[in-house]
Amino acid sequence: MNQLQNFTKGFIKDNPVFVLLLGMCPTLAVTSTAINGLGMGLATTFVLVMSNIVVSLIKNLIPDKVRIPSFIVIIASFVTIVELTMQAYVPDLFDSLGIFIPLIVVNCIVLGRAEAFASKNNVVSSMIDGLGMGLGFAFALTLLGTVRELFGSGSIFGMKFIPGDAILVFVLSPGAFITLGYLIALLNRLKKA
Repeated sequence: MNQLQNFTKGFIKDNPVFVLLLGMCPTLAVTSTAINGLGMGLATTFVLVMSNIVVSLIKNLIPDKVRIPSFIVIIASFVTIVELTMQAYVPDLFDSLGIFIPLIVVNCIVLGRAEAFASKNNVVSSMIDGLGMGLGFAFALTLLGTVRELFGSGSIFGMKFIPGDAILVFVLSPGAFITLGYLIALLNRLKKA
């Protein structure tokens, strides 16, 4: 598989949210606004890329018996870096995302890519795979957050476009399920066209 296919599969063929339906907890919980979706997506992308690189570099040094715990420690190290950086430089976003930042450690996308791809491939391929899957995840969260914010509060990235009241259900929990369902249906329809 060439590097471009490695990169684009996270956007199109194997998008973590719209195709594989992975990472649903942060997808549904933090995407009430576009900035939250983008912030969580970029944080996850950083962790995914960096953990893939490290796992690929040390894959031959890790005994099979402690492979998964080792991957979790590597991932947790990068999550800690993201968490402390966000807390220092974007405290409002950090407060908004809350507990979902530390939960990146157990996000099945990150651990799955470390186990299924990075532990079996070279560093460059692992980095590109992590970047593609991470940006695909960030795209999906940002799109979901944008749609929810637009219909739920009449704004995008905090800029008001629709005056007056909007449809409150979109910024509440049921709105996440409704919006995700319609986006998946729309993307499936576009694929068949």
